[in-house]
Amino acid sequence: MKLFLSVMLLLALPSMYAQNTITGQVTDYTVSQPIAFATIYLPQLEKGTTTNENGHFTITNLPQGNYTIVVSFVGYKTFSKIISLPLKDTLNISLTASAIEMEEVIISTPFHKLQSENVMKVERANVKTLKRKGAVTLSQGLTDIAGVESITTGAGIGKPVIRGLSANRVLVYTQGVRLENQQFGSEHGLGISDAGIESVEVIKGPSSLLYGSDALGGVLYLNPEKFANPNASQANIAGNYFSNTKGFNTTAAYKASGKKFKALFRGSLAEHADYNTSDYRVTNTRFVEKDFKAGLGYQSNKFKTALRYNVNAAKVGIPEEIGESSTNVTPLLPYQQLTNHVFSSQSTVFFNNSSLEINLGYTYNDRKEFEEEHHHDHDHGHETEDNHEDEEAHHDEENHEDAHPALHMKLKTFNYDTKYHLPIMGKFETIVGVQGMHQVNTNYGEERLIPDATTNDVGVLATTHIHFNNLDIQLGARYDNRKIALYDEAVNKNFNSFNGALGFKTTLLKAITTRLNVATGFRAPNLAELTSDGVHHGSNRYEIGNIDLDNEQNLQVDLNLEYESKHLELFVNGFFNRINNYIFLAPDGTTIHDAPVYNYVQDHAKLYGGEIGFHLHPHPIHWLHLESSFETVTGKQDSGSYLPLIPANSVNNTLRVEYTTNWLDQGFAFVRLKSTFKQNHVSAFETETPGYNLLSAGIGGTFKLFGRSLDLTVSGTNLTDKTYINHLSRLKPDGIYNTGRNVIIGLNYTI
Repeated sequence: MKLFLSVMLLLALPSMYAQNTITGQVTDYTVSQPIAFATIYLPQLEKGTTTNENGHFTITNLPQGNYTIVVSFVGYKTFSKIISLPLKDTLNISLTASAIEMEEVIISTPFHKLQSENVMKVERANVKTLKRKGAVTLSQGLTDIAGVESITTGAGIGKPVIRGLSANRVLVYTQGVRLENQQFGSEHGLGISDAGIESVEVIKGPSSLLYGSDALGGVLYLNPEKFANPNASQANIAGNYFSNTKGFNTTAAYKASGKKFKALFRGSLAEHADYNTSDYRVTNTRFVEKDFKAGLGYQSNKFKTALRYNVNAAKVGIPEEIGESSTNVTPLLPYQQLTNHVFSSQSTVFFNNSSLEINLGYTYNDRKEFEEEHHHDHDHGHETEDNHEDEEAHHDEENHEDAHPALHMKLKTFNYDTKYHLPIMGKFETIVGVQGMHQVNTNYGEERLIPDATTNDVGVLATTHIHFNNLDIQLGARYDNRKIALYDEAVNKNFNSFNGALGFKTTLLKAITTRLNVATGFRAPNLAELTSDGVHHGSNRYEIGNIDLDNEQNLQVDLNLEYESKHLELFVNGFFNRINNYIFLAPDGTTIHDAPVYNYVQDHAKLYGGEIGFHLHPHPIHWLHLESSFETVTGKQDSGSYLPLIPANSVNNTLRVEYTTNWLDQGFAFVRLKSTFKQNHVSAFETETPGYNLLSAGIGGTFKLFGRSLDLTVSGTNLTDKTYINHLSRLKPDGIYNTGRNVIIGLNYTI
């Protein structure tokens, strides 16, 4: 690590620092009129401004080098161009009118380009938009992204599924560092609040080139909210009420920036009672979550850094059966008590025509699970809520006061990620880097799902983006090593892997953007898969690990076709994913302590499918949007058996309108029908799941109140109060329905 940093610094030392200024004007391409309040942004520098009433802008104190400048404004196609500083002339930019939504810069890929410029297909969604559609949690909101679903245990526990792969096969990044929270467990959710998260990016496919082990199935990249603009401050308060869970979430934030220093602070609270169906409330799906985020930043013409901290504390009930109905928010036994601390540092040193990124992260995950015996009635909740609520609250207090966690694990993880962006040489943009992780797991409870252990990762990578007139090529290679030391067994495991990626993007027939990507990925077996030997109460089975498991290694081919005109967008995504040594649980027909025995075994597997859809905004009624998408995935072992927990095929149809009036800004309304088909391609220990249709709708916009902006939204999900069970619900074996009708009222006031 020290040698690598020294080499990169020596490469950059000959450069001389300089301060530069960009001045320019933004105009309409058709009528040559200036565009006021257009956004100008340089993503690598995280600096920007807006145009004045005459369309002019100025950005000062910039380092010498090559940087992407992005210009956007509502109703126009986003403009992107690489510029070389210092500039000799004023920058004149013309925007073309378009009804297509503005593009954003993709952060999860190393070259930080607009999606239309990316060789790799990346899905991006704004969290504000996801919440408008009625999501109770971030995990639930992610299911609106094509190719993404969620394995759920009630309303409070959800883990993302990308094209049929989940748990340790999907890597989650937050604040620019990997999120480690014992994500191997079937009842272990994300452990992060959507408050203070601006957008979500999803890489659907092997990303080991960029992120190493555990990115075999894809990456979920959470972008934190930006700091305030220079010499500005902003505060906001927001809240949502959820009729189904009698729950709410609320958040308040303040951020301010000077010329060089900037800071932000955000606190939030969420409380939800047991969720309701048309027949009963589902006992112990309640949860309480507290979250605090803070950030400090500094920026000069040659250096920028951002320090961020997030603590998330939650008590989450673990549902087992239908018992007493209640709208109490205090979880019953069994429940999880989780505290997750994330510290991160993202810094960049700018040299002439090159830069050095250093990202550091520390995650401290404290997980407790309380499992003392308790009793429920088995009447499917037909007793009244009022008769039991006070009694249940007193019962909770007695049970929890002296309770000791049956399971208590502390996971401490240090990550580093260093990349050197070499000077652009003609058509070549090149990045070299080193990444690593040091992780310690320690047990403090009576039960042990996994042993005390230390994991050490190190990986080196190089990737290049090559620009031609009508062709972009991206390629790269990487080597990784993972060492696992198991203290109790005095065993050391060593895993290695070489991986690479090759992608092409070109335009066919002047309108069809084509992307073809081939990539390999790997995943080292986790501690549970290697060492389990005991009853897992959450799934009521005795699990036995296999210390001789090998790496999972995959090869995936992705083909993406996109057609875009002024009023119509079409896309077709197809993939084939071959996984060697796929790890899964299989029953052996025996029992231990009255629990069926499941062994971790390996077999080759394949997954294939994709997404297809369109977005129509007809002329001349640009305010009307018709959107439709279909997604499918099939997973099979080489033996012919289907893989477990594969989401059912589904179709999303949305009618959306956007409008502005004299008293309402950014107004919107939508109606959506999601049709989920029957899942009959199931593994040997799953049952088939019937299909269903869910109707949702919403309306909202921005008002002026005391001279400030007030966002008001009203939305509803499952408006017909349909009783249904999702195939990925862990409550399915007990025949417990998913959430019924839910009406959400949201307010967000900017001060």
